[in-house]
Amino acid sequence: MEALGMVELNSISQGIFAADAILKAANVAIVKASAVCPGKYVVIVTGSVADVKASIEAGCVASSQNLIDSMIIPRVHEQVILAMRGAVDLKGVEALGVIETFSLAQALLSADAAVKAADVELMEIRLGTGLGGKSFVLLTGSVSSARAAVQAGIQERGNDGMITNAVVIPAPHEELTEALQ
Repeated sequence: MEALGMVELNSISQGIFAADAILKAANVAIVKASAVCPGKYVVIVTGSVADVKASIEAGCVASSQNLIDSMIIPRVHEQVILAMRGAVDLKGVEALGVIETFSLAQALLSADAAVKAADVELMEIRLGTGLGGKSFVLLTGSVSSARAAVQAGIQERGNDGMITNAVVIPAPHEELTEALQ
């Protein structure tokens, strides 16, 4: 996978309309296109950097009045897709990092920046469903790596207000890590 792109809208009907525009604009494949809480619609696609850029731009134009956020990650880290699916099974968590965001797009950007910045494993990226429109990223590694990764995730877009909160928990209780997997 070369690039990952996303549009996040505050209208389900306009989200479906944008998904059509995205698919017609370039050669991309849908990773996810669905309603998420609260009444948002998200379209996530993958393909070449040029195709993803063209398709996301088309989706933004098609839904400009309903657009909440959008993003493109060239050379997305492979762990991002696995963590979106919750397909990571980790044992012996030394430290747990959590990045909470207002935007689904911000969660993906933060996760990619975090895993590229430090020696960590992404546990999960939860995108908006059942969270009142928020999202979060769970990651693990050494305490210093988790801190560096969380810091990189927070700084990914500067100070635009899309980060709700973030924590690093050294030596989390075993029951907690099991409950999160």
